[in-house]
Amino acid sequence: MPGEFDIAIVGSGPGGYVAALKAAQGGARVAMIEREELGGTCLNVGCIPSKALLASAERLHELRNSAALGIRVDGEVGFDYTAVLNHKERTVRQLRAGVDALLRSNGVQIVQGQAQFLAPDCLQIGTAQSDQVSARNIIIATGSTEARPPIPGLDTPGIVGSRQALSLPAPPASLTIVGGSALGCEFASIFSHFGSKVTIVEALPRLLPVEDTDLGKGLARIFERQGIAVKTGTRVARFEPIEAGVRTTVSHGDREESLDSEMVLTAIGRVPYTEGLGLERVGVRTERNAIVVDDAMRTTVPGIWAIGDVTGRIQLAHVASAQAEVAVSNILGESRQMDYSCVPSCVYTIPQVSSVGLSEERARLEHPGVRVGTFPFQAIGRAIASRNTEGFVKIVADQAWGRVLGVHILHSRASDLIAEAVLAMRLESSIEDIVAAIHPHPTFGEALAEAALVADNRPLHIPRRG
Repeated sequence: MPGEFDIAIVGSGPGGYVAALKAAQGGARVAMIEREELGGTCLNVGCIPSKALLASAERLHELRNSAALGIRVDGEVGFDYTAVLNHKERTVRQLRAGVDALLRSNGVQIVQGQAQFLAPDCLQIGTAQSDQVSARNIIIATGSTEARPPIPGLDTPGIVGSRQALSLPAPPASLTIVGGSALGCEFASIFSHFGSKVTIVEALPRLLPVEDTDLGKGLARIFERQGIAVKTGTRVARFEPIEAGVRTTVSHGDREESLDSEMVLTAIGRVPYTEGLGLERVGVRTERNAIVVDDAMRTTVPGIWAIGDVTGRIQLAHVASAQAEVAVSNILGESRQMDYSCVPSCVYTIPQVSSVGLSEERARLEHPGVRVGTFPFQAIGRAIASRNTEGFVKIVADQAWGRVLGVHILHSRASDLIAEAVLAMRLESSIEDIVAAIHPHPTFGEALAEAALVADNRPLHIPRRG
């Protein structure tokens, strides 16, 4: 039962459970407090279930486009969406059981319930006075929740959020997605490949607005070829019910347009979740709902730490895990700080998008001169042999030394290929280092070396300009 611990962690997502494991392995007595399911949003209603659905959509896409490889599928390629959902649920259950086993095998005490601060070193769990957890250090890892856009008619039947969209019993015949960032684009890929007529609406001038311009523009072109309607620079004015579903009125400049669809999915992002924690009681400072932390992951109250989405920093699962390592290291007596300069971003659309470091636009603002090299997969032997040629690799480097400042990839393997770029940037490598590293042939990874050669104005496998 609840009691006294060295470290108590509130929230068991990819930040919380990693913190618990590292702390326990460091010899601390650890309590893991979770009000819902182990694994948090990412495992249960976020990253993992969406990737399970995308895995089914990707396989469907590959089968439908296999004729060029000489693969004949007799009859129409179809799907059983109930079986697709069952695959998603099996995946979630398996990974949730894995988190449970890891925590228990490391001696972490799992406490079920809602936590609320009574004092900087004491948490009330539930309502019984005896259900209290005391700890010299408390780590807040409560994550985030879906943002609700202030749009008239948001309560119209047929409007869902991402959590509901993951469990729809069948794909809607038509779907309007509000939001063209990672979440909205991933759902566009899922439902489009399962037969929905998808329109994606983004207020900013391009899809994936936080990514390099070429990534957003490139993905939009591919989406449109796949039959996904892309409306950028377009704002949603209001929703209203119609007999067939929902009417979304959008505006582009002075022009209004009505988009009728069976369903609307709002996917404009997530906001830090601190509700019910009682942070004001102990004086933890927040800004726009996010808990203020330094690079050691300390809050404004000694002994209270925060990691993951609740800090309002980069809202990615792997960032939460990295912050967990930093926070626990500092609690256990080391001295570590977060470094956000080499954080990879992956968008699991069809095809995928990944990046690390500075976009070309940002690099030109921060550096006196830059080199840019872009290489298309259309010129990569493995890609041609696989008929998997959509996309490119783009490398941005500084002019003086050729140090890699950013790498941006659009391709079906982008989330795997970005790892080399992350390591290169972590080691402060130059484009010459990437070229000098022998890349196996034929592989998709050769595109990174080829892009580096283009950035150095000595391309090998595309015609020279001028």
